[in-house]
Amino acid sequence: MLELRPNCEWCDRDLPPDSPHAMICSYECTYCEDCVRDVLHDVCPTCGGNLVRRPIRPLEEWRPGSGLGRRHHPPSTQRRHSRWSAEEVAALSQRLHAVAPANR
Repeated sequence: MLELRPNCEWCDRDLPPDSPHAMICSYECTYCEDCVRDVLHDVCPTCGGNLVRRPIRPLEEWRPGSGLGRRHHPPSTQRRHSRWSAEEVAALSQRLHAVAPANR
């Protein structure tokens, strides 16, 4: 189950569960599309993988036990921040941005 983290881990922009601007890596590191494009260059600073648009969890309970309601699978409220410095992010992005994600 995706955590649906509430913020960009780089710039701290709010990314509510229905945000079309949230991007995640395979470990669920979460960033806004602006930071992915302009700062990270599609390289996750934690794992080196690429980032893809985070799916939007339906609000409604279309099937029993599903949906975004509090009774089922609410989004996370824990804000996270990248542990990497701007220099570390730039170095990793520089090294990996031209390498296809499948070859990283």
